[in-house]
Amino acid sequence: MSTTEDRTAGGDPDGIKHTGYTAIQETPEFADLRSRFRGFVFPMTGLFLAWYFLYVLMSTYAPDFMSHKLFGNITTGLVFGLLQFVSTFAITLTYTRWADRKFDTAADELAERVLAHPGHTNDEDHR
Repeated sequence: MSTTEDRTAGGDPDGIKHTGYTAIQETPEFADLRSRFRGFVFPMTGLFLAWYFLYVLMSTYAPDFMSHKLFGNITTGLVFGLLQFVSTFAITLTYTRWADRKFDTAADELAERVLAHPGHTNDEDHR
């Protein structure tokens, strides 16, 4: 769709064309899905950022602690740095399991409703 086309054609009297997405966006099911998503992602993001900034702050303000040799040339800072990678993979694994159990099925059902909506157009240019 070009920017010069009339986007309100076939829409409501208020001048807004209701597509499948805008219709679904107003449903309680969509609000619940969005709430579940945010309820998982925001705390997990906050937890990871707190862990990451703890690592950065410890590296900056506690260099003696971070340079403490645990065994051989392996320091506390190196272990904490490697644990950053481990925590990233753990968060990814946790998210995929959570999404498979509690999110994807509901999201797929809403996606089908969007595609079945009479206002939905199959515009390949926007994919």
